[in-house]
Amino acid sequence: MKTIFIVEDHTAIAEGVAQYLRISGYEAHTFPTLSAAGRALEETTPDLIIQDVMLPDGDGFEFIRNLRQTKDIPVIFMTARVAESDRIAGFELGADDYITKPFSPRELVLRVQAVLRRVESPKSDRPVIDFYTGEARLTWDRKQHKVALNGSEVYLTAAEWRILETLLEFAPEQVTRAYILDKCFDYSFESYERIVDTHIKNIRAKLGSENRWIETIRGFGYRFIGYTKD
Repeated sequence: MKTIFIVEDHTAIAEGVAQYLRISGYEAHTFPTLSAAGRALEETTPDLIIQDVMLPDGDGFEFIRNLRQTKDIPVIFMTARVAESDRIAGFELGADDYITKPFSPRELVLRVQAVLRRVESPKSDRPVIDFYTGEARLTWDRKQHKVALNGSEVYLTAAEWRILETLLEFAPEQVTRAYILDKCFDYSFESYERIVDTHIKNIRAKLGSENRWIETIRGFGYRFIGYTKD
């Protein structure tokens, strides 16, 4: 049974979500404050966190930003902040999804299932592959779910991993933003395509700004341009 933490100060919403998740076969725990959630995370690592943004004792974005430094836990932001800038901020933190209030409990459960399905997708037995660009070497270990730049491991969120994996699978072909959105996030709305750009920006930063691994195809999408020496 998968364990889900719900960090939400509105009791009715938190308990309603928890009840629906329990009916769907999950173990759900609710926390009305960031401090309560933080204490629980010291003892238990859940399979997923459903995180509100505006809490009595702080900002949910900042809470997840700090959590990402030590734990790689899938996160769905659940908030009343509907502005596009807030959505982008959430995905910049590596969120796996973002749902705004009010929402259908069934929709939330479907999104939880989708995120966990993506995280748990079976790893391929393909061997480790080295890609190069200039003097840089990117080591892609799909079986171990690891990426290294010049021998040093690079931390990618689950969403970033899926996007980079998709670009590598199609390389050197171009991949549209719409395809990346549909393949990596299980939904495909044009208004969300900026989310892909945000994740690409984060991936590029982690792979080194001096290294040109991902090419932007204006008005279309992206292409991975690293090459192998096989």
